[in-house]
Amino acid sequence: MDLDDVRLMGTAEIARALGVTAARVSQIADSRKLAFPAPRWELKAGRIWLAQDVEAWIAEHRPALAEDPEGE
Repeated sequence: MDLDDVRLMGTAEIARALGVTAARVSQIADSRKLAFPAPRWELKAGRIWLAQDVEAWIAEHRPALAEDPEGE
């Protein structure tokens, strides 16, 4: 993987993509039954995901958001 092509997402970016609060993102990420991807890194500032992992989950579990990620 070329580092120039790596896109990352934290809780705030995922919340915006899903149209939910950061607290709800944490609930989704912690729920085993929702099969949210595991974060790739955990920092003191929070968890970090690869955008492609999150986007694949959204496409599978929230397809309406994947089709129109900005809600337009």
